[in-house]
Amino acid sequence: MHTCPLALMGSRKVGGMNIYVRNLARMLGKKQNVQVDIFTRSQDACQPMISYGIGYGVRIIHIPAGPETVMPLGEVSLYIDEFTDGIDRFTKAESDGERANYNLIHSHYWLSGLVALKLSARWNNVPIVHMFHTLEKMKKLVALSDEGRESQNRLNGEMRIVDGSDIIIAATPAEKEQLVRYYNAASNKIRILPPGIDCDRFCPIPQENARLRLGISITQKIILLVGRIEPLKGIETLLEATWLLKKNYGETLPELTVMIIGGAPDADILEGEMARLLEMSYALKIDNLVTFVGAKEQALLPDYYAAADVVVMPSHYESFGMVALEAMAMGRAVIVSEVGGLAHLVSHGETGFHMPPRDAETLTSHLVELLSDDQLRYKLGVQAQKYAQQYSWQNISSYVQQIYSELDSK
Repeated sequence: MHTCPLALMGSRKVGGMNIYVRNLARMLGKKQNVQVDIFTRSQDACQPMISYGIGYGVRIIHIPAGPETVMPLGEVSLYIDEFTDGIDRFTKAESDGERANYNLIHSHYWLSGLVALKLSARWNNVPIVHMFHTLEKMKKLVALSDEGRESQNRLNGEMRIVDGSDIIIAATPAEKEQLVRYYNAASNKIRILPPGIDCDRFCPIPQENARLRLGISITQKIILLVGRIEPLKGIETLLEATWLLKKNYGETLPELTVMIIGGAPDADILEGEMARLLEMSYALKIDNLVTFVGAKEQALLPDYYAAADVVVMPSHYESFGMVALEAMAMGRAVIVSEVGGLAHLVSHGETGFHMPPRDAETLTSHLVELLSDDQLRYKLGVQAQKYAQQYSWQNISSYVQQIYSELDSK
């Protein structure tokens, strides 16, 4: 409901879930012969109501609900009923006033999960498959301030979705355990299925070619972070590690560059986390080493991954960690926080390194180890690329279709 699968990666509230919905829908239509309608709240009055930009058998339908612009999540929740009514009207208009004729509803994130509950009740209890992507109770455990926490309304909503869904998809065994422990979810309704990767797009390409296209010197040592600009992503930990690298290893790493993809650093008015991080980079006197690149389209990301020597993901919490998987598929060694899905995805010492969240010293140590050892970096990258192949979207969509078939047989 709150975002569109065609939105620009790394912009506000746009991340792994957008990629997940877009690629799963594309592969369900292309390989599994499933007709998919994606309903999302309209954020631009000038865009067409129906888009066919994902691929065969897939429609994106923009439903007006509230102001047609990007808005904070807390405000989006005010338009759940209007969004639900809009979907219902659209489907009735297409079926001469009859109720929608869908076999199931597959909802993503808590806002859309609440919409799914309402639609299912109107549509003769059509079964619901739900994926949370993030859990508020887990975010509460790691947030240091109220900025990282949402309202009790979200917690209550997540509990209702757990109770009302027919099947819940968890990205990792850890997420399944969290759902059972913190939400009293019935274990037998949870299926573990990770997100996928577009192995045609994210595959190894020569670093020198990528750097040539991006205008980056082949002699530079590049550390890359890709993600939304928000406290949960742990970007300040990377800035602290950059300061330590400059202080203690400046002579051995003279051509160091840290690239951060996400957000809008060139906006006329900088606010929130972006403003704080830019101010921090100046205060630490590392602004000459750190480049905030801004949000980038998915099609451009492979060159950035290929240009990098190391990709870092120092998040405080991740239900899975799509960026790490993309980097691994590109043959890049990764350093990730040992939290949530990242701990499951990356094998310490085999495909990358783990670090405790908010631990700049450990991050620095692993960065020095990788940046100063070309053979180790290459070895971990090769092993990471090989491991990532099992997550192809063709494989994942086949498993999703099997989950859908469970509901057909009920």
